[in-house]
Amino acid sequence: MVLWTQPLGLVLALMLAVARGESGLSPNDLLWAGLAGLCGPSALVFFYRGLAVGRMGVVAPIAGVLGAGIPVVVAGILDGLPAPVQLAGIALALVSVLLVTRAGDPGARGMQGVGLALLAGVGFGAFFVLLGRVEPGTVFAPLVMVRLVATALVGVVVLLSRGTWRLARPSYLPVVVAGTLDMGGTLGYLLAAQQGRIDIAAVLASLYPVVTIVLAAALLRERIGGVQAVGIAAGLAAIVLITAG
Repeated sequence: MVLWTQPLGLVLALMLAVARGESGLSPNDLLWAGLAGLCGPSALVFFYRGLAVGRMGVVAPIAGVLGAGIPVVVAGILDGLPAPVQLAGIALALVSVLLVTRAGDPGARGMQGVGLALLAGVGFGAFFVLLGRVEPGTVFAPLVMVRLVATALVGVVVLLSRGTWRLARPSYLPVVVAGTLDMGGTLGYLLAAQQGRIDIAAVLASLYPVVTIVLAAALLRERIGGVQAVGIAAGLAAIVLITAG
């Protein structure tokens, strides 16, 4: 799935960059976008592997909070602290991510996968920080570089691991939809980071588990646990505080 969604995003970004007349990137922006393209897929690999060998209730919160927390620390060093009400919203959002990604796991795998979760969280946080360093003015050209590097990286991983690269016919439409939405989400984050602070953009983007849980309940009839419900409420309150600031 990832092998096909990345080049799909690459094609979309390239077409939009040409249509918008974006000619190229500065050397610094090429570097930031290229490094982001390395960190994003790498983080996904570590995250999924961590879920496979460890407990979801341990791996997901570590990766989620680290991915959102690292940009907060970096932005605090580079740009200073945000407004107090936004800082409260950021703290509440981190709590929301922690609660929403908590899940019971009947297995006895204990703390296995913690190292992979740490690597995934660092990768997600680095992706947000690096992409947020791209200078305003170019929108789709950075995404071309991100997807180009990501496509090459995932392709190498599939070849070395001798993984499956063929898609079953019923997967064609989901891959197209997922690849398009993934590109749109990355574009939204890039625009937000260029127009404001990377910590606020990254924290709001990291609230995606709230949407996942709500959609799973609505479409797949999955039950929302009490802790997750509190996390969803905390996420909504965090959005109100951050945007109010």
